[in-house]
Amino acid sequence: VQLQASGGGLVQPGGSLRLSCAASGRAIRGYGFGWFRQAQGKEREFVAGITWSGSTAVGTDSVKGRFSPSRGNAKSTVYLQMNRLEPEDTAVYYCAANAGIIYSSLGVASSYDYWGQGTQVTVSS
Repeated sequence: VQLQASGGGLVQPGGSLRLSCAASGRAIRGYGFGWFRQAQGKEREFVAGITWSGSTAVGTDSVKGRFSPSRGNAKSTVYLQMNRLEPEDTAVYYCAANAGIIYSSLGVASSYDYWGQGTQVTVSS
């Protein structure tokens, strides 16, 4: 499975971005997806995720109410809608996927076998 993340960029504080992650290479039926981010000098952290059945989870308290995962009708593309962005959201954002991801494993990086290349999000005025 190949994952292609896109949609990052430079945005002012308070703005919005929608990241996309397109999966290709094999049938992804049953796959769950996660979004993780890593800021410079910090550890990677779970941001949000969605299971095959559509259950969603959002990671840290700092993004709850602002970030929302979803997936397209074909289920091979997932999205991360990010609203009211803050400078602290600046990071490289990665999408990840694996078969059989259940709700309780969405936030566990080791649950995922497939990772995208990352897309930079910079929040700055």
